[in-house]
Amino acid sequence: MKTSHAARLVAFTVMAALSQGCDSFLDKDPLGTTTQDNLFKDPTNAVQAVNAVYDVAAWDQGPKWGDPNGQFVPQTYEWMFGDVMSDDAAKGSSPSDFPTLTELKTWNIPASNPPVTTLWVHSFTGIARANTVINNIDAGTIDAALKARLKGEALFLRGYFYFNLVKSFGGVPLFDKSPTPTEAPNVTRASIAQTYAFIEKDWKQAATLLPEKSAYAAADLGRATKGAANAYLARAIMYQLGTVNGNNHTWQEVYDLTSTVITSNQYSLLPNYAAIHQEIGENSSESLFEIQFASSNDTYGPISVGTTNNIFQNNRKTFGYGFNNPTQNLVDEFEPNDPRLEATVIKDGDVVLGVLNTIDRTENETGYLNRKAAIIRPNAPESGPQNIRKMRYADVLLMKAEAAAQLNKNSEAIALVNQVRQRARTSTRPPGTTVGTLTYAPANTPPGTLPDLASGLAGQALLNAIWHERRVEFGEESLRLWDLIRTGRYLNTLPADVRARALSHAATETSVNPFPLLPISLNDAQSWKLPQNPGY
Repeated sequence: MKTSHAARLVAFTVMAALSQGCDSFLDKDPLGTTTQDNLFKDPTNAVQAVNAVYDVAAWDQGPKWGDPNGQFVPQTYEWMFGDVMSDDAAKGSSPSDFPTLTELKTWNIPASNPPVTTLWVHSFTGIARANTVINNIDAGTIDAALKARLKGEALFLRGYFYFNLVKSFGGVPLFDKSPTPTEAPNVTRASIAQTYAFIEKDWKQAATLLPEKSAYAAADLGRATKGAANAYLARAIMYQLGTVNGNNHTWQEVYDLTSTVITSNQYSLLPNYAAIHQEIGENSSESLFEIQFASSNDTYGPISVGTTNNIFQNNRKTFGYGFNNPTQNLVDEFEPNDPRLEATVIKDGDVVLGVLNTIDRTENETGYLNRKAAIIRPNAPESGPQNIRKMRYADVLLMKAEAAAQLNKNSEAIALVNQVRQRARTSTRPPGTTVGTLTYAPANTPPGTLPDLASGLAGQALLNAIWHERRVEFGEESLRLWDLIRTGRYLNTLPADVRARALSHAATETSVNPFPLLPISLNDAQSWKLPQNPGY
């Protein structure tokens, strides 16, 4: 769904009129000619309304909707949390650049931390826009099948925004509609379990309304699907199983949901691992959900169809800022000759997409950069066209493998992991490893590389093998922090002083493993009269 600039502009304009507040959620008179009364009587307008919800998921930074002062919130990216706050990555760039990332890394996080504030603000903006669709589309006069699909997309996206919130902040206010002006100052926080139950309800309903991936026309690839809803539901249950499991989930549920995705025959591993994060790998057979971007000449701001994600992670010697540096700890996790290593990290002297990369250690913490975010310099460096992969089929296989291991289906778990390893060992080198070329050179992987897991693996040894596979398969894809937290390993990766600070912010609800929470945006905690998270 490489949404055109014109389509994104229309969607932006439509929802600017209809969805004025993630902060105040006040009902206001529409500012344009399109209103909630006629929005869903026209199929084009209805699709644009849903496009506007996707649009928020793509925002790196942007306006704080509902703020009469027009406040502009700064950048936030999932790698700031999922990678940099874990043992997979360091902040990167020069020591003094973007100190708010150091606050995250060290758990010295004020309630005004910009990436945290923007995560909160944008999530509720997306929720408000999704609610506009969910609460008005049933009364529309568009085709019933299109109506069902669009409502399913909005439900999926509302669950997606809430999932990002609950992982980071714990229980949050639950909005299934926009509060009235009198209700807005009196919102309350739900518990973590209640928030997850809300998300699960959305994704279960979405799965009944959404089509399979193959039912979409080529122009609509990238929209939410039945498979995406079921896979995200499995991911949310896995997370609860290792944290607050107030909804009494079981590993059998994860096993069943991932089995449903696998037996749908809608997905397969892309044969070449090195192509996954290239343009040829966008919305591929392996993709369950990814955030869509396209080329443009725009720079900063949510109206751009591109992303600033790439410039923030690319080499300062090319066109980037050099953040999110892979650690030696991550590099050492890869087995000898694993082709995934070269497709994950850039080291000094590597040729990337035909360009020689020099890494200056005065502006790099570890000597490595994230190759998965490396792209050819776009028209506007701040408007990268690369889609961000959020859910891959390999994740579904490894989630099922972990569920199978927990259910003592060891041989099945091993076979699933071996599928992922087999694909990896047949990968080529990443494209453009010779100056001036973009070809995929053979990796010449030696025989015996990445051997199949031993058939007798069981218990903790099998789980360790699965967790290892997740780390190297999804390196620099923003999953590491959450995998560490849900498996109870996160706190032990932290230096003693950082661990103590993290524990001072631990969730107070009964949990399988202790885990820290981010601070709620200071302004909203005060204006909504919400209790702040521990220690802030």
